[in-house]
Amino acid sequence: MNNKNLIIYQHPILYQIFKEQHEDLNFTILHAENKEFLLDKIKNLKNYLILSKKKIENINNQLVLNNSSIKFFKLIEKINIELIKNNFINQSEFIVKDYFIDLNSRQMSKNGKKVNLTEKEVDTIIYISNAKKPISAKELEKYVWQYKSDIETHTVETHIYRLRKKILKIFDDKNFLLSGKNGYKII
Repeated sequence: MNNKNLIIYQHPILYQIFKEQHEDLNFTILHAENKEFLLDKIKNLKNYLILSKKKIENINNQLVLNNSSIKFFKLIEKINIELIKNNFINQSEFIVKDYFIDLNSRQMSKNGKKVNLTEKEVDTIIYISNAKKPISAKELEKYVWQYKSDIETHTVETHIYRLRKKILKIFDDKNFLLSGKNGYKII
């Protein structure tokens, strides 16, 4: 399945050149004549790059062609690099409730405030938020910490306590990670 998209904005001649070469390219080629059409196209796309003659305000993922000449294969190379970068960035984002987690930097943010998380804290948040039911400490020990024995440990409880403390201190949110009789949940 092809999930990379090149949108050529207000440049019909360049669009025709790319369409002629589409069989040799590893991305879908789209054309947008106006900003409304462009905005409509990108709202449903994850990995896209807009190729334009000038910068379009308030839109991400653009490669602006200046007036200097460039060989077609160099342009293809630049496009592929930008698409790879965009895909990497898209894969590093995780949203939980109204918090944004950058998996690369392991930072959680909301309204301009940020907190650094450990790898296990990120893994715990992701695991609990993806679950459809409350998650027990034993399940977290098994799937997040990879503990296989039945030895009594308070590792999960200690990490959850520290994580809650961080979130309360930075975001003043005591309801981010809830615990009940059946386990932990993020709602």
